[in-house]
Amino acid sequence: MLLAHGVGTRGDLPVPVELAAAAAGVVLVGSFVALGVLWTTPRLSGGDAGRPVPAVVARIVGSPALRGVLRALVLVVAVLVVVIGFAGPPQTPRNLAPWVFYVTFWVGLVPASLLLGPLWRVLNPLRTVHAGLAAALRIDPDRGVRDLPARVGLWPAAVSLAAFAWLELVFPEPSDPRVVGGVIVGYGIVHVAAALVFGRRWFAHGDGFEVWSTLLGSLAPIGRRDDGELVWRTPADGLDAVRGGPGLVAVVMVLVGSTAFDGLSRSGLWADSVPRGPLFGTLGLVVVTAVVTGLYLLGTWRPDPVRRAEPVRLPTAFAHTIVPIAAGYAIAHYFSLFLFDGQLPFVLASDPFGAGTDLFGTAGRAVDYSLVGTVAIAAVQVGAIVVGHVVAAVCAHDRAVRLFPPAIAVRIQYPLLAAMVVLTCGAVALVLAP
Repeated sequence: MLLAHGVGTRGDLPVPVELAAAAAGVVLVGSFVALGVLWTTPRLSGGDAGRPVPAVVARIVGSPALRGVLRALVLVVAVLVVVIGFAGPPQTPRNLAPWVFYVTFWVGLVPASLLLGPLWRVLNPLRTVHAGLAAALRIDPDRGVRDLPARVGLWPAAVSLAAFAWLELVFPEPSDPRVVGGVIVGYGIVHVAAALVFGRRWFAHGDGFEVWSTLLGSLAPIGRRDDGELVWRTPADGLDAVRGGPGLVAVVMVLVGSTAFDGLSRSGLWADSVPRGPLFGTLGLVVVTAVVTGLYLLGTWRPDPVRRAEPVRLPTAFAHTIVPIAAGYAIAHYFSLFLFDGQLPFVLASDPFGAGTDLFGTAGRAVDYSLVGTVAIAAVQVGAIVVGHVVAAVCAHDRAVRLFPPAIAVRIQYPLLAAMVVLTCGAVALVLAP
């Protein structure tokens, strides 16, 4: 894939990668010990937490006119990207579409959602297309033509994200501009058609990009309480408000597993020992995701030790705590890619069809690789992974002390802590390995 993720190597760190991984594990274990001693009662308020934002900010954010304009602009950009993908230069380095799709959109969705909340739920152009088609076909946009069974949950989103991961990491030519254009069109057709059948609620269950943005948005400093009020809140409170349900475990496992495979597949170990080709890539993606899922289930799959009418399903009860881990992995893997390759869409936008134009005066500019050094990149990578796991540990501990008596709450987290330590050390090793 020409859109290779630029990440640091062992030479980027002032300490050996083994020491960095061990230190990350020690930080996580130390955090757990401190939580067990100091955090003995639930402190997170979830959907009830937050301090109201100024009224003027709430009015601007909630303005239907602003949302309509933004959604229309994003739809126009999406159409242009598809047109450029099909009609622009056939070479990936010269075509705007792959860089916008994989870098500006997919990678940029992470920091944008972490800062601003579930941004893609607001901007999603597929919702605009669906609303127009539903009106033209006289279909209720909310209800569609049949109910979406509750047991479906987020399983369609997990499938969508797994398909995208396969495209990005396994498909032989994922950055071919014509492939990108076809994927965007095909993805849109599938999800708009599903929304016409099940109503606009489909996007919150089936559109993997929107579900990912919504999960990331739970960590944003701004969000809505259960009463609809726009508030400032802590990331932990926002994450605690995430509702568990069918498919949530699958979504977070696909996200973490695919990112782990991304790191492994670009390592020297993989290149030296595994034959190239989609078959081995597919097997690798499946196996790595299965290993990550197995670790998580080993950490949570046990009987509820408290007798109650409806026992708690531990994998689902703690699934939201994996979101900051997935976010940390994404930042670690894509940070330098976003900084460096993220400049290319602005360069290519000046001559989108390769006709020799220079609309914005940026055509032909080179990527500025002096924005940040390799040591800083490595520090961000390790820091993102460690912070993600520490936030996960905090939220998992608060959920445990909410569900179980104090003595049981700490003990029941031991397997989950062990799984997190393995994932932390493995993630650090993968992003820093040559």
